[in-house]
Amino acid sequence: MSQERQWDQSYDVVVLGFGGAGATAARFAADAGAKVLLVDSAPAGHEGGNTRYSAQLIGAGRDFDQLKAYYKALTAPMKLDEQMIDTYVDGMMKMPDYLRRYLNTEPVSVTTDWDHSKFDLRSAVHEFPEYPGVNAYDFLLVHHGLFDAALWKKLRKEVLDRNDKITVWYSSPAKHLIQDPETKTVQGAQIEHDHILLNIQAKGGVILATGGFENNPQMVQDYLKASRLSPVGSLYNKGDGIKMGYEVGADMWHMANYESLGMLHGLTIATPAGTRGRLILDWPEAAKGSVFVAGDDGSRYFNEAEENRHGHIYYHGMWQVPIANDHPHLIFDQQQWEDFHHAKLPVDNFDALTVKADTLQDLAKLIHAKPEALAKAQADFNHFIEIGEDYAYERPVDTMRAFADGPYYALPLRQVVLNTQGGPRRNSRAEVLNPQGKPIPHLFSAGELGGINANQYQGGNNLAECLIWGKIAGENAVHSLSKRTTDDETTLDATSGASEKASVETTDASTGASEHSEASTAAPTPDYPTGPNQYIGVSDEGMGNEIVVRVTYTDGKLENVEVLKQSESADVGLKAIKTLPKEMIDANSPEVDAVSGASVTSHALKDAVADALNKAKAAAPTA
Repeated sequence: MSQERQWDQSYDVVVLGFGGAGATAARFAADAGAKVLLVDSAPAGHEGGNTRYSAQLIGAGRDFDQLKAYYKALTAPMKLDEQMIDTYVDGMMKMPDYLRRYLNTEPVSVTTDWDHSKFDLRSAVHEFPEYPGVNAYDFLLVHHGLFDAALWKKLRKEVLDRNDKITVWYSSPAKHLIQDPETKTVQGAQIEHDHILLNIQAKGGVILATGGFENNPQMVQDYLKASRLSPVGSLYNKGDGIKMGYEVGADMWHMANYESLGMLHGLTIATPAGTRGRLILDWPEAAKGSVFVAGDDGSRYFNEAEENRHGHIYYHGMWQVPIANDHPHLIFDQQQWEDFHHAKLPVDNFDALTVKADTLQDLAKLIHAKPEALAKAQADFNHFIEIGEDYAYERPVDTMRAFADGPYYALPLRQVVLNTQGGPRRNSRAEVLNPQGKPIPHLFSAGELGGINANQYQGGNNLAECLIWGKIAGENAVHSLSKRTTDDETTLDATSGASEKASVETTDASTGASEHSEASTAAPTPDYPTGPNQYIGVSDEGMGNEIVVRVTYTDGKLENVEVLKQSESADVGLKAIKTLPKEMIDANSPEVDAVSGASVTSHALKDAVADALNKAKAAAPTA
């Protein structure tokens, strides 16, 4: 808050967060005539938030009343404002037209168009089949593919295509909102750009689209009752929007809600703090045989074979994400170890992570569990098989095999977090509300930050919310330009809109970009140097931005592959970048096997090398 408002730069709308919601808000604000600044804390190529890492499934529907009944059943017994529900459901009903009109794509319906023989989504699209209205729900995709950032790349392209109206700053975290102390109007934001704190005016409004707090350890402990969770999406969602919301007096909602996914109700193999977890969707051997999950004390705490519903398990009439244990483990015997190795292991370093002991007592000590609790869990497990019923957790006994005598094994696990839902409360116009239910002037939000979803979660809901409220927020922020109070009126510079007395830097009239700052949305691909028999290949098919390679190709032989530019994920995606070039050279072809878990990155790298080879062959002299 400041009585003296000295602006470094001025825009009509400032959008904080370049994920699915932020990209949508910036695009629609620009289409409404605004000059927009879009900032993200992630470096270029790593923007995208959780939208980039998601399955790309968008919630949609066919019958308003039935779809509303389904959504209300998911939220029950909690209550939500009817206007919010109607806005959400209406938006999902109109989603096919939304994709056609605004993303220039013919939507693929999972219900009617999807090939379930390749990846069965029937249980996912109707995740809660016992609830009324479930058959009105559908998933939409922008093409016949999953987990490939296809939707994200379309949203990003819409932003980049408007670089005359949208300025993008990467590696530029927002630090504070700037609010009038008397009217409480949000007038702009303080943003750290190029290591300089800049006060940026937002004449129409600021849109918070910073995502959740899954990478903020303190907030995870404060709000989610977990010592630590394993994020499988963006590593840049650190709760910045929540901090800024508190500073300007926003009301908070859904702070205890988060979603999970993967094998065994949202568990994954434990990874070091600050790293992404591996999203494991296909490891059936983990819930079939002489194997169970032990909690912190060594006891079982759920039915391992129960169908996954975004990490929720059945709990006395509701489906809830279980309280996360601090150090759960997958417990199994020698026969199960062999079964795992005969099938496809979920990670390459499986054996290095696995703990082994001759007795359960020794194993319990190694994993910091109670020996008597682990021994009882194993004895009960075998007893359930003998009597033909797991009366503790109702796991089907045909998925259970009695444990043999040692050795025994334990694999460390960690509860996954897809995203959090909590944050500043919003209304149907995407306005952020204070504790009295009144809008904070000129402050809007969209996406997972203060998301509408609570309780039981249906896949596809979050992406639908990003698209629906992203559009509403962008358009309403521009609409509020005409509602500025007299106190906010200043003499404006005709070129930039910056206050005459606060003009620290001149601003380019066509882009709104500071002459002294790097503010382009996407720098053009530079001219990479090439020597004899060297060719440049490019692909836009990766999870990040483009992949650029330099290939050396002489007399029909692929001699070298250099990756000059890439912004793939630093975990499995980077492994493909490091290992595939040598394999391509050895095979004298880009057609090599994809790296497990990094199929999108692998495909993009192969595509870039193929592009370079096509240029090489076209340049070869003909006989």
